[in-house]
Amino acid sequence: MKKLKNEKELIKKAIAEGVKYGETRGVVEFEATDSANDKIEYIYRLLVHDKVIQSIPEATISQQTMRHKLAIWASKLK
Repeated sequence: MKKLKNEKELIKKAIAEGVKYGETRGVVEFEATDSANDKIEYIYRLLVHDKVIQSIPEATISQQTMRHKLAIWASKLK
């Protein structure tokens, strides 16, 4: 897994866009007290469920791989 140049900024963008996506779709309401890790996991699983992104094999899934996958997704957004 090759680290992206601006992965931290892309993760922030992915969280913001993912929260907007989930709330627009009406499936989730995030609270201010939700941790970034919780948001990342929920957004990742929602996007996989909606077939927006391809899933990672369950044996290799971790917080780091989910972050990386969401960063790639955010880099492709306009």
